[in-house]
Amino acid sequence: MTDSSSQAGYLALHARGELAARIEAARERLRSCELCPRRCRVDRLAGELGVCRTGSLAQVASYAPHFGEEGPLVGSGGSGTIFFAQCNLFCVFCQNYEISHGGEGVGTGPGQLAAMMVSLQKQGCHNINFVSPSHVAAQILAALPAAIEKGLTVPLVYNSSGYDSVATLQLLDGVVDIYMPDFKFWRAETAERHARAPGYPERARAALREMHRQVGDLIIDGRGIAVKGLLVRHLIMPEGVGETAEIMHFLATEISLDTYVNVMDQYRPCGRACDFPPLDRTITAGEYREAMRVAREAGLHRFDERDLARLLLLLRE
Repeated sequence: MTDSSSQAGYLALHARGELAARIEAARERLRSCELCPRRCRVDRLAGELGVCRTGSLAQVASYAPHFGEEGPLVGSGGSGTIFFAQCNLFCVFCQNYEISHGGEGVGTGPGQLAAMMVSLQKQGCHNINFVSPSHVAAQILAALPAAIEKGLTVPLVYNSSGYDSVATLQLLDGVVDIYMPDFKFWRAETAERHARAPGYPERARAALREMHRQVGDLIIDGRGIAVKGLLVRHLIMPEGVGETAEIMHFLATEISLDTYVNVMDQYRPCGRACDFPPLDRTITAGEYREAMRVAREAGLHRFDERDLARLLLLLRE
């Protein structure tokens, strides 16, 4: 799906004065925190810490143009990624273990976060890509007015694990232009064992429905750059193709046959994965081929081009 032009949604909300109300509502949720499905109910404004170990300030691990994201996000200028430290999941295989589990990051106020966004835009990035934002949605909202005043206009990308609260997502309606969740697990037992995430499958399904309701299918402009919509990631896990098939069926039947999907083959043992066989190995070529087969069999047809190129190579083996 293509579109010749689009304006970032948060600009209209700010112009109408509605963004301020969203910021205040999100800030109030920090007083007895329910930003994510953990619902720790700690007072983060008073410095209390819940599962995400993040208080009133977002912790930023790094920010820079990123050229390894999906094609429609990268274009020629890259995706302007801001990596937040800490996380509301505890994935034993996390590929950013030092950041998400170790908390390598610096406390960042709204003005500093706004300056990061504007800096990335000035460097030519096509979007601002918030990585692991579920526990800092309130802090992101608080930074937007200053960023807008400094000239921010590019789309915002919400790059999450899928373990998101629908109530928080509703505060982001009209703010986030592109949702990019990773639907990780279909079975509750897998989510409990590998991420200590109660109710993950149900929460992820509800979150994806809400995300799609807000932004619809991914829209790509005449330059091949995403401007609005839903892009779903799914990391194939060793011996996990059965769950992949269920997730692809859900996307096709309950979200949209036109869902843009990145079926990712880059799993490798990180963090504590070696203590959780079969996560102690990479996936096989056969597992990747089977994952792509079940995705196509479900009726999905919009895949990241790099995945298609990889599949063609594997089919020749």
